[in-house]
Amino acid sequence: MGREHLAASGSAEAPIEAEVLLRHVLQLDRAALYAGWDRPISEAAWDQFQRVLAERGRGRPVPYIVGQREFMGLTFAVDERVMIPRPETEVLVEFIVEWMGRRERGNPHVGSGRSAGTRERDAGSRIPDPGSRLSVVDVGTGSGCIAVSLAQLLPPAIVFATDISVEALEVARANAARHRVGHRITFLQGDLLAPLPPHLAGRVDAVAGNPPYVPVSQRAALPREIRDFEPPVAVFIGGDGIAVHRRLIAEAPRWLGPSGLLAMEVGAGQADAVAGVMASDGKYARVRTLADYGGIQRVVAGERAASS
Repeated sequence: MGREHLAASGSAEAPIEAEVLLRHVLQLDRAALYAGWDRPISEAAWDQFQRVLAERGRGRPVPYIVGQREFMGLTFAVDERVMIPRPETEVLVEFIVEWMGRRERGNPHVGSGRSAGTRERDAGSRIPDPGSRLSVVDVGTGSGCIAVSLAQLLPPAIVFATDISVEALEVARANAARHRVGHRITFLQGDLLAPLPPHLAGRVDAVAGNPPYVPVSQRAALPREIRDFEPPVAVFIGGDGIAVHRRLIAEAPRWLGPSGLLAMEVGAGQADAVAGVMASDGKYARVRTLADYGGIQRVVAGERAASS
């Protein structure tokens, strides 16, 4: 019944979504659901299933209905305050982890201990000084999926996460606490790199970003799940869609240390233009693009040039 309802509402993945919603209502994993497939469900559970099917039928994305989304093997709480994490963004995280792993192995002093300013911190304590430790900045953190994943996968690193949205930062902090890395992530409210403390200038190892890149002119053509439910500030941008990428390319060299990395997610068809901006800036070397699992060039990255 759920499959038919969702298919009639236009869902392209009706069987999977109906199963996910039913498991959410019954609080069962997939194995338990199928083991008890023939068991009747309570009237209250059936009523709740009807309600969530109706929500999905109106276009509300499944992750918002169930309140979570998997990313990099971790579960993140999500709602309409943040964009839903997507598999293609995992390419960005994996690349940064690999790149920073090589950087760590090349620096015998990295990870040798905290400097005086890198004590574990709770919200409201002073901003840590990276000292000799690896440091990474996640710009526009949203749900915190990039920042939290990097903190999990790079134990020697300290992470700074910025977002213009106070509401998004609330979600990100909760996710950091959920995965027990809140003491290693400093959350800062503001636009792009502007909220970073001055003492970080020239000392950041990597800046990661998944900025809005869908041109406003394409909004009407998007599925209603994105168009009507995800936060517009995290999705849409004017012009050709790479205005924020241009700003990050211009601003990042001030913060990056020698050979520091700037890596950004881009939309389909934008990689060449963003890589061209980075290459022509004159402050980056080793500019490259990386494909996602669908073969789309999804990440543009470059390292701060030695002469910049």
